[in-house]
Amino acid sequence: MADFLIRLPVTALVLAFALALPARAADPGAGLQPTSGAETTAPKAETPAASPSAPAKPGTASDDRKATLNALFDALKRERNPEKAREISGQIRLEWAESGSATVNFLMLQAAKAIAENRQTSALDFYDQVIALAPDYSEGWNGRATLHYQMNNYRKSMSDINHVLQIEPRHFGALAGMATILTTTDKPELAVRVWEKFLEIYPAERKAQEELNTLQEKVAGSRT
Repeated sequence: MADFLIRLPVTALVLAFALALPARAADPGAGLQPTSGAETTAPKAETPAASPSAPAKPGTASDDRKATLNALFDALKRERNPEKAREISGQIRLEWAESGSATVNFLMLQAAKAIAENRQTSALDFYDQVIALAPDYSEGWNGRATLHYQMNNYRKSMSDINHVLQIEPRHFGALAGMATILTTTDKPELAVRVWEKFLEIYPAERKAQEELNTLQEKVAGSRT
């Protein structure tokens, strides 16, 4: 769900995608670029041509992107300055948002537009299409989880969150969403465990620390 729900509750993630994706697409380093149109030289007979790699499925991270994410998560875990950590988390969200598919990106933007126009049913339909086209794209599930949360469909939201975490167990936004739902449904002990997991990944997030402290006090008070 949204980047930790930094401004609780979870509301703005897909709208953030609407802003992030076009900028990402314009980045010359975002993906492979077309050739200049010049003819390539055929390989010499004694040098076998490299086999073309199969195109990646939409939503599937390349090895380079996985390495980038791993480095960012390592940096996030080490960072203790909240502002610097927020910058790193923003970079992680941009990596998550990149689907590798123009069609999926378009559908995500249409979902964001539908939400902004209060057309939740249409937004759900767009997310359903994203998930059908790119089941390994965490942000399709994440966006739908956010929308289900906004519609008070907590069970459906939790189901989608579980899919997000199967794809990306370090998804601090999904963990925050899960913890928030558990708190809302009066399961503070479970929420404590989820916030603890969140802070293992993103230790500098003060709002998460505050939520954890509040819940720990609540759980301790209920035991006395």
